[in-house]
Amino acid sequence: MFDLVIRNGLIVDGQKRPRYAADIGISGDRITAIERLEQAEARLTIDAKGRVVAPGFIDVHTHSDAILLAQPHLVSKTTQGFTTEFLMLDGISYAPVSRQTVHAWIQYLRALDGLRFEQYTGWESIADYMSLLDGKTAQNVAAFAPYANIRSLALGFGERHANDYQLVDLQNLVRQSMDDGACGLSTGLDYVDECFATTDELIYASQGMRAEKGVYVTHVRYARGTLEGVKEAVEIGRRAGAPVHISHLKGATEQEVEALIDYIDLVAVNEVDFSFDVYPYMGSSTMLQYLLPLEIWGDGVLAAYGKLTDETMRARFQRRLDTMDLTEITIAWTPGRHNRHLCGMTLEQYVRRTKRRAADALCDLLIEEAMAVLLVFHRVEAGLEAEFVAHPCYMMGSDGIFFASGKIHPRQYGSATRLLSHHMRRKRLFSLEDAVYKLSGFAAARFKLKSRGAIRKGYFADLVIFDPETVHDHATFDNPHQLSTGIDHVIVNGIPILQAGKPVNGATPGRYLRFGVE
Repeated sequence: MFDLVIRNGLIVDGQKRPRYAADIGISGDRITAIERLEQAEARLTIDAKGRVVAPGFIDVHTHSDAILLAQPHLVSKTTQGFTTEFLMLDGISYAPVSRQTVHAWIQYLRALDGLRFEQYTGWESIADYMSLLDGKTAQNVAAFAPYANIRSLALGFGERHANDYQLVDLQNLVRQSMDDGACGLSTGLDYVDECFATTDELIYASQGMRAEKGVYVTHVRYARGTLEGVKEAVEIGRRAGAPVHISHLKGATEQEVEALIDYIDLVAVNEVDFSFDVYPYMGSSTMLQYLLPLEIWGDGVLAAYGKLTDETMRARFQRRLDTMDLTEITIAWTPGRHNRHLCGMTLEQYVRRTKRRAADALCDLLIEEAMAVLLVFHRVEAGLEAEFVAHPCYMMGSDGIFFASGKIHPRQYGSATRLLSHHMRRKRLFSLEDAVYKLSGFAAARFKLKSRGAIRKGYFADLVIFDPETVHDHATFDNPHQLSTGIDHVIVNGIPILQAGKPVNGATPGRYLRFGVE
């Protein structure tokens, strides 16, 4: 007897092979039969007639690190078909830490991941942190080694250059993170404290994962321009002997898109093992503190707060703001209830309301909210992301940031379903088989998630059942907290977490997936 049988479905196996009709038998956490099972007995049967059965979708770029501790079932992701979440992206997270660095990270990441000081229970390593999630979440979780955390352990916070001994420490910390199960090294070279890291330093640190063939995953140094940032990433991968993956790669203009695609096709793929992710929207989201001059972090995270009142720093901040269109940036979330009414307001509206200079108004808002202000950057959805999502090096990364309130970016609720409805069904940029590969098989192979990302006998039963003709995203920038539809069932390690479009309360079959370990 099977634990679960899925009958009458059309299988799209996640490996770009042609779809075919078959039943699937599941015993425990594994697929144990793929054949006609009309007479088979099962404890639970799902009729998938008229539906596609695919490997569970994998989100390779999320900011769910902290929210999963308090909310282990993110229905916003389940209703998109996601069965695996990657954590610790952009080089910034809550592990590895020491008792001396952890408070700075909790403070810095308040508007991105939302952890509160009282939630800290003493973890230090990546293994420690992921053990808090292993077997306690609806989705599987995987992780990268966040470089800023590693750097702050080896060098301390601030604008410092690594000496020979510290370089060895950096490399050893990367090796330890790989031993803890990390799938590679993540960086965000416009964030604390990585913005001070040189290319040579990053190359040396990345060599710490060479033996395991861990992947160098990077939010590139946009301060140099996107193309130059991608070139630096390729140089790091080539010299370190590491595969390269670019996080949330996009171009703001047709010319920039063309230059990036040409560089990828003509140079990058020939120099390194290359891939990238991008969410299927033009608009973006990050913390307000991201806009501050980098020198504010020169003495570390906690010291930065005292610099918000410095007139010289404010003048530099104003010069940067003068180059930006504040009518296209909205306040998405604040922790203070007294400012929640600001959510959805543009920075231009907020500044005009204060009747003050933009730098002064926004620095004082950061002081009032202890640096925790989340923004959304709006752009005309002109389809410039299309060339990236259609590219053979592309896989899904939502870059989702979840808060239960506010006007957050709709990518948290609609990335996978938008790819299927808008880019596959409406724009016909790729086939269903290609779409499923971009959402599952490619990522599983890239980051060595053993026995996942495909429908095969003996593989783990991470599955999604959906109607490709009706799957649809509903989240918008004006109304982001809208669940996707068209996903009927989601199964993680043989256990349903979504049945007939309804979340299964209390289902937490997710596991910590370690790099290269079944």
